[in-house]
Amino acid sequence: MSFRDIKDAFLSILSTLEFIDIIDVAILAYIIYILLKLIRETRAGQLVKGIVILIAGYFVSGFLQLKTISYILKQVLDNGLIAMIILFQPELRRALEKAGRTKFGVRMFGIGQSSDELTEMWEGAIEAICDSCVELSATLTGALIVVEREVRLGEQIETGTILNATPSKEMFGNIFYPKTPLHDGAVIMRDGMILAAACFLPKPQKDEQINKRLGSRHRAAIGMSENSDAIVIVVSEETGQISVAMNGVLTRDYSRERLKNLLETEIYQQNSDISIPGKKLFSSHSERRKKD
Repeated sequence: MSFRDIKDAFLSILSTLEFIDIIDVAILAYIIYILLKLIRETRAGQLVKGIVILIAGYFVSGFLQLKTISYILKQVLDNGLIAMIILFQPELRRALEKAGRTKFGVRMFGIGQSSDELTEMWEGAIEAICDSCVELSATLTGALIVVEREVRLGEQIETGTILNATPSKEMFGNIFYPKTPLHDGAVIMRDGMILAAACFLPKPQKDEQINKRLGSRHRAAIGMSENSDAIVIVVSEETGQISVAMNGVLTRDYSRERLKNLLETEIYQQNSDISIPGKKLFSSHSERRKKD
């Protein structure tokens, strides 16, 4: 095809272009941008690179008339949609959950609660969490507290013991006291109440990439935050340091005031994109702290 043919084809497309076509292309471009942003720095990003290589290989083999390779690559690409759904299942699940947690999703389906309802449910609970973490930190008592938000954690709750108790410094102290049956596991909170204790949390998706010196509590916190929008608070039994995991990222060095500010911001404004205060320690790629 000559340059003149390409030019004529381009002008022909422009001559038939309508305003609705521009909107169509703009929406498609935005969707592609969101998908690229979603898969960046995840396992899906590496899979996309592999798919791009396969597509490039298909066109190159066709150009060079490598019939056998072209046939094999064509069969692979023809069944690629099903393969992508299987390979990207965790990423697709998180993307749909994230879409449901947006303001549009909340308003469209009537989910979520008003700010007054959230304040009423969580005001005392946040104070109890902060007081408890400070006291547990001072006594080097390990703790793992999961604050449930839009994504329900029924699977994890079923692994623990249902309490449905009002949170308090004394309650958390009794649960995480090392010689009690419920201390080994996570406390899951829902609607400002301690719903369950001794719950098992999922492992991080990139567990092998996390420094082996990292303790089980912090690894579980990262795994839970990768699989949901929960806020996961960890108290180290080695150093007493208070850490928070959100969206697969662990931050630490929290004081009572900073922890309270974070909880109030994230719980009362669940549908806003709020950055996590505190120093970023690692995502699922690195860890430099002493094992807990």
